[in-house]
Amino acid sequence: MAVRGAAQQPSGDYATELGYVYAGYQEIVALKEACDEAAPRFRAASERAFSEWQARHKDLLAELKRRVTVMVRSASKDQREYTRNLGKYEGAILTRREDYKMSFLALEPEKLRAQCEHISELLKSPAADLNAVFASELKTIRKHK
Repeated sequence: MAVRGAAQQPSGDYATELGYVYAGYQEIVALKEACDEAAPRFRAASERAFSEWQARHKDLLAELKRRVTVMVRSASKDQREYTRNLGKYEGAILTRREDYKMSFLALEPEKLRAQCEHISELLKSPAADLNAVFASELKTIRKHK
């Protein structure tokens, strides 16, 4: 399993690229959640690997969250609309993550078990390095102050 970003052609659009990178993060979270549910015997190892992965991506994840917040704020006319828009956006993110999780849980049991058994290695691999996988998208995003 690699983050979906590897198959995407960059659009050059700030909001699209930001959403795409954030979706890559959500896909990794969804895989971890699916493995926690479907293969609890690997939970301790996946939790350690996921914590390490998050620590390696701490700056990027904070940047993404800040950029999403700024984008939603700039698209809102006042605090009330901002709060409503942020709630809708966060709800959409949770829905997308749940969809990813369900797609993992829908895999053949052996295939999912194999992914869960190797999630620690995945999270240490280049396939889960958001900075590398989304290098083109991040270049576009970072042009936008």
